[in-house]
Amino acid sequence: MGRVSQAQAEENRRRVVETASRLFREQGTQVSVADVMKAAGLTHGGFYKHFASKEALLGEATAHAFDALTQYHKDGLEQHGGQRGAAQQALIDTYLSPGHRDSPGDGCPVAALVTDIAREGEEHEARRIYTEGVGDFAEWLTTEDQDGITRLCTMLGALVLARATNGSPLSEEILSAARAALTAAG
Repeated sequence: MGRVSQAQAEENRRRVVETASRLFREQGTQVSVADVMKAAGLTHGGFYKHFASKEALLGEATAHAFDALTQYHKDGLEQHGGQRGAAQQALIDTYLSPGHRDSPGDGCPVAALVTDIAREGEEHEARRIYTEGVGDFAEWLTTEDQDGITRLCTMLGALVLARATNGSPLSEEILSAARAALTAAG
């Protein structure tokens, strides 16, 4: 079997990072390298051609998830004609929706990775990336009247609780109450 081209190798690496990012948010960082590679449509043996370790992949997958979140913020701002308040409100409505609750693999890395990243040591790259991403998200949520950290904590807490109580009426109530509180405060 012949060697893959440089372009194909880069595409394979991108596919592994995207797949890992989704699976880690969906199932947690305990997902095995073999499962990531299988989901990416590649062989387990090829993993170490791309990454030094699973920890290195976790760092890149976390960065990928936060890059997507940053792009989502930029797109929202553009969709709302540069009106930051309108873009923030649209984000809050989407963040605290049943669709986001039910799709952690495609959703916010802050909520999806919080428990797993907390278990990583302070020296781990993924934890550094996560911490920076949380800070950037909180900064993006800041308004003249509201602290972004408080807004993010409200959103995160509500989403995590809604996911944990999914299937019960309480889950919807949590999302609605948090949306109402953040809308009233804004």
